[in-house]
Amino acid sequence: MAHMLTDPAAPAAAAIDFDQFLAVDIRVGTVVGVDPFPEARKPSWKLRIDFGPGIGIKKSSAQITQHYSADDLIGRQVAAVVNFPPRQIGPFMSEVLTVGFADERGAVVLIRPDKEVPNGARLF
Repeated sequence: MAHMLTDPAAPAAAAIDFDQFLAVDIRVGTVVGVDPFPEARKPSWKLRIDFGPGIGIKKSSAQITQHYSADDLIGRQVAAVVNFPPRQIGPFMSEVLTVGFADERGAVVLIRPDKEVPNGARLF
């Protein structure tokens, strides 16, 4: 499955209906904190992301160290799935899944709106 997720030549996934798409709640938030995550198996950052008053500040473990320094991330808007159950990653509880695309080497490139939008805005 992981190879299918990072292979740009893979065919499209099986068809879903619109309600299934809406079940995945992807919101935008602003990174307000970044800490090293030396205990992670793969190089990662511990992010704190502000999704606005409806969701608040959530934590995410993100394997994005190849393209992003802590300074690059502070103040940056990112997209994340906010309705997955929290996931324990070593000693850290990741509350949201920060999303991006794989580059030609498989390193994650974050996605963000091309204009600033309110924290908590939903992808549709």
